[in-house]
Order: sequence, then structure tokens, then C-alpha cells
Amino acid sequence: MSDHIEKLGRLLADARKRQRLTLRAVEGTVGISNAYLSQLENGKVRAPSPVILHKLSDLYSLSYATVMQEAGYPVPENVKKSAENERFVARVGCVTDEEEDALVEYLMFLRSRKKDGD
Repeated sequence: MSDHIEKLGRLLADARKRQRLTLRAVEGTVGISNAYLSQLENGKVRAPSPVILHKLSDLYSLSYATVMQEAGYPVPENVKKSAENERFVARVGCVTDEEEDALVEYLMFLRSRKKDGD
């Protein structure tokens, strides 16, 4: 299974849950089966349709460029950096300055532990 497809699945599942939508609710809104959406979220769809990804990105308030990049489709270089930042926001939502500081501190802690353990 492609790393891109796994990341895409996590991104879509996190965004759907953040929107408090069920698979069936998305099925009715986007017009794809909940079974297909489940397969997409679990990394079982190797080449997801850009049309479906566009519909999902609109529904989930995600950047289409971010979703396409996670799916492994080519994205122009000038769009990639912004897409990387948006991926984080898409997964956790907006954060306060205090939350951002705490997340950075925790990430630095995790990285230091990883270096110490190598």
C-alpha cells in the first residue's frame, strides 16, 4: 500500500470526523457509496478519482491541493509548501497560539527522545 494513499486516508478520515459527519452522511452529500469512502479512508483505493477528491475537499473544507498531494498526484511546487501546512490544520483544526506553542514543545521533546534512543 502506498504511503501517499495511507496519508490521504488518515487526512480524509480525520477531516470527516472533525466535521462530525458519518460515512452515510457523506454518501448522501457527495454521491459516493459509504463503502467506497471507507475503502478510501483505509487506503484501499490506489488511484482515487480527482473529481471525488474535489467533492470531499469542498465538503471537508480542505485545500484541494493538499488532498491531491496526499493522494500522490502532482502538485505545482509553489503550491506544495502551503499544502503541507494546510494538511496539519485539516487534521487537527485551528489551534490557538498557546496550543501551537505546546505542540511545538511536545514535538521537540519527542524528537529529542528519538535522537537519544538511536
